[in-house]
Order: sequence, then structure tokens, then C-alpha cells
Amino acid sequence: MIPIGDKIFLLTNKKPLAVWFLIGINIALLLWQIKLEISGELATFVNTWGLIPEQISTAFSNAIAGNPAAWLIVFWRCLSIFSAMFLHGSYSQILGNLIFLWVFGNTLEKIIGSSHFLLFYLFCGFLTGIAQIFTEPSLTVPLIGANGAIASVLGAYIYKFPKVKIDSILPLVILYIPIELPAFFYLFWWFVQQLLYGIGSLNIPGGVNPIGGGFLAQGVGLLIGAAWMLIMRI
Repeated sequence: MIPIGDKIFLLTNKKPLAVWFLIGINIALLLWQIKLEISGELATFVNTWGLIPEQISTAFSNAIAGNPAAWLIVFWRCLSIFSAMFLHGSYSQILGNLIFLWVFGNTLEKIIGSSHFLLFYLFCGFLTGIAQIFTEPSLTVPLIGANGAIASVLGAYIYKFPKVKIDSILPLVILYIPIELPAFFYLFWWFVQQLLYGIGSLNIPGGVNPIGGGFLAQGVGLLIGAAWMLIMRI
């Protein structure tokens, strides 16, 4: 199922600048990853900038135990929560995430404004990263992708427009059937998509994004996005 747009007509000429920026930087970094894959350097890059829960939980434990220098490691590794949001492990993962960002983020940004939307996206992505760490603190495999931030966008959208119909396409081999689906359907479909993100994987020795508690914890983003809209009273 592929969402392509909604039927919400807003009386505004605002351009979704933040969405354009996020899509652009994700595509640019994917091209960089492809270059590194060809040169055999992709694994090192992903292990440096991807989110590895075990590294953060270990550094935090050392800091709590009385090692002041470990706080610097905690800070540095926490930056990987942000960088991991802009890396992807497969073509299907980035395609699915960017389609959701375009369809649901476009309307959401026009309502809350570009700067607010960018802050919302980064903050919610960070919180879902923290949720991943708490869920599987001993995980040594990198977690990458905008899945958590996109889940927050979807959660915020459905909170704001629970009854909206989403123009969608049902692909059947060589046929593409246009249909309308309730926005709530994509709560279910978001989880289904996670199982398909291994299609077209980049060659990353050691792998990324194992299906487990840490990966699925990104679904917490759905609740975080809705909570943001509730707290901000938007």
C-alpha cells in the first residue's frame, strides 16, 4: 500500500521547506553510503554514526559508577542518535520513510510551521532512540533509519486528522489501483512496512536493524508524536 496524498485543503501558500530539507539530506547521505559501499568503507561509517545501544548504556554505567570522563563518551555517542536518523540500511527503508514523510509531514508542517516541524522531527526521533536504548541496552548491532521520527509524524498526523482519507495506490503486479484509506490504516501499515525494509539492503558486513525490541521500540514514536500535538494544543 502506497500513500500518495490527502484531501486536506489548507488556506496557505507556505512551502514545506523542512520536509524538502529532510528529504534532500536523506537522499544525499544515501548516495554517500552507496559510494562508501563501493569502496568497502560503509561498515566503518555505519558503526561510527549509527545508534549502537550497548555503547551508550555501557558509557552511561561507567559514568554513574564515578568515571567523569565517561560522560564525554555518553555525550558523543548520544549524537549518534541524531546521525542515525539520516542513514538507511536499504532502498526499501528510505523509500518507505520518505513517502510517509512527504505525505504526512507535508500537511503537518503547513499547520505547525517549518521551524516547529523540524524541531518536532528531531526531538521525537531522539526520544525514540532513547526508547530503543532502554529496550535493548546490550544490542551491539547498529540501528539506523528515520523510522522512529517518521512514526512520530504519523502519530501526530492521525491525532490531528483522525477521520481523514488518504489517497493511496494498491500495487498488483503491473496494475496500480487507486483507493482511499482511512489515516488510521497506516498505523497498522507502518508496522507491516518494518518487515519489508530488508528488501534492497545495502551491503553492510555485520548487518543493521535486527528485528527485535530495540528496532520495534521505534513504534513508541507514534505515541510521542500524538503526545506532542496534545501538549502543544495544536
